[in-house]
Parts: sequence; structure tokens; C-alpha cells
Amino acid sequence: MPPLVIGHRGAPGYLPEHTRSSYELAIAQGVDALEPDVVATRDGVLVIRHENEISDTTDVADRAEFAHLKRTKQFAGHSMTGWFTEDFTWDELSTLRCRERLPRIRTQSATHDDTEPILRLVDLLEIIGAASRPIGLVLEIKHAAYFQAIGLDLVPLLEADLKQAGWLDADSPLTFESFEPTVLTTLRERGVPGTYIHLIEAEGSPVDLLVSLGADAPTYRDIVSPRGLDALVGRFDGISLDKKLILVPNALGRITRPAPVVAEAQQRGLRVFTWTARPENRFLSRQFRLGSEPARFGDYEGEWDLLRQAGLDGVFVDHADLGVAFFR
Repeated sequence: MPPLVIGHRGAPGYLPEHTRSSYELAIAQGVDALEPDVVATRDGVLVIRHENEISDTTDVADRAEFAHLKRTKQFAGHSMTGWFTEDFTWDELSTLRCRERLPRIRTQSATHDDTEPILRLVDLLEIIGAASRPIGLVLEIKHAAYFQAIGLDLVPLLEADLKQAGWLDADSPLTFESFEPTVLTTLRERGVPGTYIHLIEAEGSPVDLLVSLGADAPTYRDIVSPRGLDALVGRFDGISLDKKLILVPNALGRITRPAPVVAEAQQRGLRVFTWTARPENRFLSRQFRLGSEPARFGDYEGEWDLLRQAGLDGVFVDHADLGVAFFR
């Protein structure tokens, strides 16, 4: 069975991520599901942005009326300066316009800068509801521990938006994912129906576990070890791996077969997704790059074939049409 093809933030290979036009293009190009990243405003509105820091994805830096909201924060273990969704009301944030996050790589997409507003989660749910065929939702919850610490608990906000849109029925094609296992556990314990997927970075540890456990926090690599996978069974429905954990070079520096972690997880009854299949040299493993231009398409089919060989249950793609054509 082919993997689920998931439009990663819509179709950001062609149009700025998380915009209405990007999501609608992904639907038109045939994806099975859409993946938004969800963060919150000061007044508790869930909005769709790659991060809560929005200087790279909106025109906020050019808006003099919001200059006073520029902040430097200690965030996820490091210092970050910019504009953050939690410092805006929805009415303020709704006046901003979206921009291409990678303008040097995706120059054509950048020509659409400043033409579309930020979406709320409820807006995307309406887009999916208007589609002519069923579309799944793979909802990534961003920085839940941080938001909770500043008094913005994302869990009841998610429940309210999903209930309003009729997405809390047991048969809704709803998947929750997060790098932080605590918020997934909380949602499941509250009886929110859905598929629960633990996102896995190639390095580091979950931020929420670092906060609660300190030096005893497991690393992501601990979590996908055989013992770690055993501990996930019954708690989550699957994992979503940074593709670097699947495309592991051998002693000669070549990737010739997928790493065993996918099969090991599936043997335990866990579903396995991977992120993110992209065609540009910038994002490909070194052996599949063609030339030195980062924006040029490399031998992406060569890399993607190894992902296909892994027998994955789902693949996140930026170019929806290419992903559908190749993986389906």
C-alpha cells in the first residue's frame, strides 16, 4: 500500500506556506492530508504559522505600528529576537500578510509575498470542509510547554476549534503530532479522538521532557531505540522521523538502503511517517545533489526511492504534485 501523501504546510514548493492558496493547491494536486503548524495569539486564537516567531514568514518587520512588539526571548533553550504571535491579538495579527520563508530557494513562491493574510485553524478547517473529496488533517502542535508556561494552554483551545468544526467525531481523519509527548498524552487522556504521532528529531531531546526531567530526559535517539520503541507502544500510534534517521550513510559515506528503524517500529504496531521529502539540492542527501546550486532540483527520485523502500505509512512533501506522482 502506498504511503499517505501529506501536504506539508500546504504546497510550499510553489506558494508561501500556510496560506489559503498553498493549501488549496495541495488539495488540487491530490494530497491525502494537510499538515498545519498551530500556535496561539495573546487572546487565545489558534493560528497557523511555522513558528510563533513570525519575522521570516510575514511582513511584520516592515510594519511600523508593531515595532514596539519586537522582543528578545529565551525560547526552547536559546535566545531569539523577533515578533511572536503570543504578543499580538488576533485582530492585530490578521492585518499582517504572509511571505515566503525561503525566498532564495523558492524565488517563484516569493513573488506572491504580501498578498494573503494569516490563517486561523478554523479557517483551514473550513477549506478542508469545502473540498470535493475527503482530506485528512495532520495537526502539528508547536511549543505546547512554552505556551502553557505563559498561560496559554493549547489543549482546550484545540478542543474548542475542532469541536466547533465537527472534527471530534470518532471517524474524523484527524492526526495529532508534536515533538513534545506531554501534550499528546494530555489530549489522549481527555478522550480527544485521533491518531497520535510522536515527532522525532535527528538530534536533541523533547523540550517538555528537558523541562520536567532535566538531565534525565531521553534523547530522540533513545526514544527510537528498540527499548524506546517498546515504551511507545500503547501510548502513541506512531512516530514521524526526520528523514536523516532513515537515510543513514554506510562506512563509505553512501546511502544504499533505508535504516532498520522503520521496520523495527512497524513490527511493534507503530505507524511511521517521515519529513520532509523535498526535491531541491539544499534539502537532499549529498549523494543525490546535482551541481552546487541550492535551489536546483537534484536526483530527488533517487533519494525518495530509498524512502519508498522503507515501507513508510506517510510522507510529508512540499511539492504536492511531485509527491503524489512518485509515492502513489
